[in-house]
Amino acid sequence: MRHGGRMTSKYLFIGGGLASGQAAKRRRSHRPHHTRNSRRGLGMATYTHEWLCRQIVEDTQDGIIFADRDGIIRLWNSGAEVMFGYKADEVLGQSLDLIIPDGLRGRHWEGYREVMATGVTRYGRELLAVPGIRKDGTRISLEFSIALLRGATGDLQGAVAILRDVTARWQQEKALKERLAALEARVGSPPNIP
Repeated sequence: MRHGGRMTSKYLFIGGGLASGQAAKRRRSHRPHHTRNSRRGLGMATYTHEWLCRQIVEDTQDGIIFADRDGIIRLWNSGAEVMFGYKADEVLGQSLDLIIPDGLRGRHWEGYREVMATGVTRYGRELLAVPGIRKDGTRISLEFSIALLRGATGDLQGAVAILRDVTARWQQEKALKERLAALEARVGSPPNIP
């Protein structure tokens, strides 16, 4: 699987972005890279920073998506595959529109362009709650934060989003609020006495 990039380990570099792919996954070694660390004793494994980062990104259940300055998906981890129902090779090189509900796209792109122009976002520290769309058209509730990624010279390359599907929690909270409102309506109204 090559999308104009070069394959390394389990990641595919596309136009400066990093993406996971099924073919790359099959090539990955499940053994950590390690070295001997004399301070901790012989034989104790220490893991390379690169190996740890790759394992964390690929194996976390949260969705991790990197989109370049134009909003084109360049990284799609296994958590995003499960969350949205698209395999990495289906979305790499595609617009974020795949997962944004039609009615919210204008607002999304307005904010995205502003962040790319200014290099500033408040969602690096605050969670954003938004709906998303799965491949099958199902609407899901998401919470996410983003980080802006810069190149070696400091130029903004794009944004990475770390997403969590909170649909079940949102549905439980909605049902609880509805029951509470119904209870308050009954308690607040005068009793029905014949």
